Amino acid sequence: MAITQDAAREALTPAAALFRGLADPTRLAILRRLAVGEARVVDLVKELGWAQSTVSAHLSCLRECGLVDFRAVGRQSFYFLTRMELMDLLAAAENLLEVTGERVALCPSYGEADQ
Repeated sequence: MAITQDAAREALTPAAALFRGLADPTRLAILRRLAVGEARVVDLVKELGWAQSTVSAHLSCLRECGLVDFRAVGRQSFYFLTRMELMDLLAAAENLLEVTGERVALCPSYGEADQ
């Protein structure tokens, strides 16, 4: 039985949503930092240099996507990656960027020129 184009496209929708969620440099920096170990919002603010509201908003997005979660200790929340496979995906992306050089960054559709 042949898969229709609509069904094939629908099957790719979750992957597209994942990549849209990862398409923000702030979220990528937070994920990279959390790969080292869990952190509180205040730690991320200090280490990454962004406003608390910015960090919190991006953590909220990452939580909604199921990529990070937190554990409460008293009045503090410690954020962590829910799936270490995410780091494998990011490492594969970095390897791909190494072999494509600046072509992705210069891509008129998705690169820096589009921003």
